[in-house]
Amino acid sequence: EVQLQASGGGLVQPGGSLRLSCAASGSGFTFEHLSIAWFRQAPGKEREAVSCSRGSTAKYYGNSVQGRFTITRDNVEKTVYLQMNNLQIEDTGLYFCAAVYHYCSDSEYNFAFWGRGTQVTVSS
Repeated sequence: EVQLQASGGGLVQPGGSLRLSCAASGSGFTFEHLSIAWFRQAPGKEREAVSCSRGSTAKYYGNSVQGRFTITRDNVEKTVYLQMNNLQIEDTGLYFCAAVYHYCSDSEYNFAFWGRGTQVTVSS
């Protein structure tokens, strides 16, 4: 079973940066074989895919984060990071990390393991 712990959220002004972390723990899994994705959900809106990492391949979803967000992973530490730069008010939301043994997907329904969200608030 894979357990995920997301952290790093907070309050930041527009133009600021945050780095989110998603640490995996548990037993019976090989971290390198997992696709780890970040999703976010703003109040009153559907959950949307932000970025996903599998092995050394990274995929980004949504034009709004292209060039501003970077996903990286440390397979030794079993952690995936989401560096978020030039944050905008519309980036506000609850950010979740999720994992699956299959390839990256932009659909939340394809992910079997979820962590609790970390809140990101961008406000002046």
